[in-house]
Amino acid sequence: MKKTCIVTGGSSGIGLSIVQLFTNKGYQVFNLDLQPSNLEILRGADISCDISNVEQVQNIISNIAKTATIDVLVSNAGIHFSGNIENTSAADLDKVLSINVKGAYAAIKAVLPDMKANKNGAIILMASDQALIAKQNSFAYNISKVALASIAKTTALDYASFNIRANAVCPGTIETPLYHQAINNYCQRSGANKAEVHAEEAALQPLGRLGQPEEVAELVYFLASDKAKFITGSLQVIDGGYTAQ
Repeated sequence: MKKTCIVTGGSSGIGLSIVQLFTNKGYQVFNLDLQPSNLEILRGADISCDISNVEQVQNIISNIAKTATIDVLVSNAGIHFSGNIENTSAADLDKVLSINVKGAYAAIKAVLPDMKANKNGAIILMASDQALIAKQNSFAYNISKVALASIAKTTALDYASFNIRANAVCPGTIETPLYHQAINNYCQRSGANKAEVHAEEAALQPLGRLGQPEEVAELVYFLASDKAKFITGSLQVIDGGYTAQ
């Protein structure tokens, strides 16, 4: 019988690489995203979902649990927002926290009954190097990623007795559509040259390059596997050495 993995925000970037890897490894994967992934391998398991809508998330995951045992949740859905506290409106803050934090809350809360009943489960949250350090013009986004790290730790402690593990992955600068969108937005505001900004970002990493979504997916898969069955409540950094500086 196939194991089941639910991924939120799996239609592009890191999420898409996670969906592809878990599917290739033999998992039945459900992708909860407002945008379809257009992956033939999902065969109808793309589910349109507003991850910030707690009731909608609960209903979708409850329906999945009726026909499958939920083994893994990858809470990956998130948005980026640039701005310091003065440039962040209350609406901006609400939107970032609603998707990045409340979305994780909704998905985790929805999978826990099934995982508790089976006394088994792996929950992986997509945090960021900003769960560990601060960056300029990242007020709301930084808050959300610190919150995800906290959720991983508290969930790990609260559900360890059910053999449910929770960990957060903390990527540094990964070359995804989200990254390119952020660079484009910066260049539009500042008039900077995108190629130069891209090269500067790569040079900031001790390993001299940006990370790739597939590399993050491999770490997520490891954390979901039995090889990581003694790892819980951890923050797993994958940032090319950036936060070690």
